[in-house]
Amino acid sequence: MYDKTPFFYGTGRRKSSVARVRLYKGTGKVVINGRDIDDYFGLDTLKVIVRQPLELTGLTDRFDVVCNVNGGGVTGQAGAIRHGIARALLQYDTENLRPMLKAAGLLTRDPRMKERKKYGLKAARRAPQFSKR
Repeated sequence: MYDKTPFFYGTGRRKSSVARVRLYKGTGKVVINGRDIDDYFGLDTLKVIVRQPLELTGLTDRFDVVCNVNGGGVTGQAGAIRHGIARALLQYDTENLRPMLKAAGLLTRDPRMKERKKYGLKAARRAPQFSKR
């Protein structure tokens, strides 16, 4: 369907999720890993997160979103898709959209990651139970 049509590309990341997002001229359809957004995300809050950059810029009905996302959980994937859509919108119109997206904090990658497990501990900070005797 979108084989040779031009598109705008953006890579989004959050936690351990990576989303490769392409924006095509269209009617506002969102396809994630070959499935419709309603099939992929069960929670309405995740759908709102994904559509946030398009709603903010008023371009919801102008683009179809096709993305591949892997890694992490559903919330991390939704955040990664949002980040990728915001970056792809910059390719479309940097001068007008950048101030809006930047003010909303959509261009900043969420840096929170899972902390690594340290040796001698049961988890990142969880120490073994202390035994006095």
